[in-house]
Amino acid sequence: MQPPRERLVVTGRAGWMGMGRGAGRSALGFWPTLAFLLCSFPAATLPCKILKCNSDFWSATSGSHSEDAPEFCTALRAYAYCTRRTARTCRGDLAYHSAVHGIEDLMSQHNCSKDGPTSQPRLRTLPPAGDSQERSDSPEICHYEKSFHKHSAAPNYTHCGLFGDPHLRTFTDRFQTCKVQGAWPLIDNNYLNVQVTNTPVLPGSAATATSKLTIIFKNFQECVDQKVYQAEMDELPAAFADGSKNGGDKHGANSLKITEKVSGQHVEIQAKYIGTTIVVRQVGRYLTFAIRMPEEVVNAVEDRDSQGLYLCLRGCPLNQQIDFQAIHAVATEGHGARRPAATSPTPTTPETFPYETAVAKCKEKLPVEDLYYQACVFDLLTTGDVNFTLAAYYALEDVKMLHSNKDKLHLYERTRELSGQAAAAPLPLVPQPLLSALLILLALLPVFL
Repeated sequence: MQPPRERLVVTGRAGWMGMGRGAGRSALGFWPTLAFLLCSFPAATLPCKILKCNSDFWSATSGSHSEDAPEFCTALRAYAYCTRRTARTCRGDLAYHSAVHGIEDLMSQHNCSKDGPTSQPRLRTLPPAGDSQERSDSPEICHYEKSFHKHSAAPNYTHCGLFGDPHLRTFTDRFQTCKVQGAWPLIDNNYLNVQVTNTPVLPGSAATATSKLTIIFKNFQECVDQKVYQAEMDELPAAFADGSKNGGDKHGANSLKITEKVSGQHVEIQAKYIGTTIVVRQVGRYLTFAIRMPEEVVNAVEDRDSQGLYLCLRGCPLNQQIDFQAIHAVATEGHGARRPAATSPTPTTPETFPYETAVAKCKEKLPVEDLYYQACVFDLLTTGDVNFTLAAYYALEDVKMLHSNKDKLHLYERTRELSGQAAAAPLPLVPQPLLSALLILLALLPVFL
């Protein structure tokens, strides 16, 4: 079941979010919404140049003058002109129409005339070549551990990861396998937004994997301008959407940096001002995501009741979860034979692996039979794509690098619970054997229909 995208892309925020310079309906307030909309409608983003218009407007207004200055109206007129030029290719694009209405709203708020000069976006300044160190004179607030915890104990770091078919490990170490086709928010707090788009691995298959990722770093005090990072299949850029590799023009700009570890395969983003590290990989055709973030930042949400679809915090909704361990158990009872179609959540295809082969391939990379190993076997049985073995392997490697508790690197029991409840909360209504039986019956339906 694919959820309504309009609800997902703006979850936890109104259409015009108050952030950046000024209060209320900030000029930059609707930029995260637009970026999420672009992520949610991939078909419209290729010919439509609205993202470039958004980026140019942000560049023209970032840190140079207040919203009440005449230059702000000049930048708005340039923004409107840019949207008119791309109107033909953006018909039907929700992000484009949101930008047009947003410009009209801002023009009205600031009493800007539609007639007048337009500004040329100023070029972004990049750090000098070889400047890999954070500036020694950066404000202390741009280093999380120095500023937020100067007189207290070291922060407690948490980890969230998404990989494979997809499998989710939440900030509270819950491990779930989910359907979540379409656009879903992983993180939505006061400092950071992350959204993924999952698409079917095979035609007609329920197996999905992450094909697009959008990360928005929000404008933060003296440290960073607002930055957007977007990756998709066969395009893992080593820069933000505006071409820069740091946090912009502010004094503490180098507290946000992007580094390419392996060209086209592995990118790492350091956000020191919020004590956060993000790892994005492309493994085969699909993307993986891993993050290390302090608990204080994880829980920095304006309205906790609105965070029901914040997957890294709340986990997947119950109706989106898959009990892959039950399927794994049934396959094991098949004495190593080719996985029966009756136990598969997707139609069996000639490309899928026999159970014994899947086990052998996963054992090569994942000798410990934990949930990462089991997820690997599940993915090979459902997709037939051997690259999912590497996806599980690198996901575990990222846990080893990012997780603060080395005793929790390996997990052995998946978590299935009502979304938003504590990890210890059981499911009281349906016995586990009945759940497994229901899953097998549901898997049989495509065979008889």
